[in-house]
Amino acid sequence: MSADRGFETLRAVVPSVSRETAQRLMEFEALFRKWSKAINLASPSTLADLWNRHILDSAQIFPLAPQATRWLDLGSGGGFPGIVTACFLKDVPGASIDLIESAGKKAAFLRTAAGQLDIPARVHAVRIEAMRDKITSPEIITARALASLTDLFTLAEPWLTNGSKALFQKGRDYQREIDESRVGWRYDLVQHQSTIDPASVILEISNLRRAGS
Repeated sequence: MSADRGFETLRAVVPSVSRETAQRLMEFEALFRKWSKAINLASPSTLADLWNRHILDSAQIFPLAPQATRWLDLGSGGGFPGIVTACFLKDVPGASIDLIESAGKKAAFLRTAAGQLDIPARVHAVRIEAMRDKITSPEIITARALASLTDLFTLAEPWLTNGSKALFQKGRDYQREIDESRVGWRYDLVQHQSTIDPASVILEISNLRRAGS
């Protein structure tokens, strides 16, 4: 893909994107493909359409909270949306994102990507539970293809019940997950239609609390 084509497709998702950010994301795509030859960073069936399926899909998160400076990405995997978000945050003064990924090889990739791209991302190669007391007051929490909504609430409860907001990407089964989560949890919900996949949404969650509390 040419630099101009990459920039134009990004502008369709994030109209304010800079050419520098577009270049960083294209460099990330190249690095991702290189590492994917050695370790499983994403489903092989999606690599042919990596730019749209993963990078643009992750990029649509940033415009939902462009002024936020403290981000946290749970189960970052191959860097979606964490590294992609960090590429945008480089243009936001004082902004940074913490990426939690317990798989050692994936964490090593994330650290390499953050270093080579010179983006404000800190990588923690531990389980999410181990960082509950160490990462305080993130404004935005993200997760993509990590767990069910109910399980995400359990993982992120210390932050989401303390003022943080979540932007969780969910696929076509999202309504079932919402219904199941309502059994044990109460929260404010705004649904954002995905600009990449008509069957997917981004769930904006705030004011999380346990049912009955």
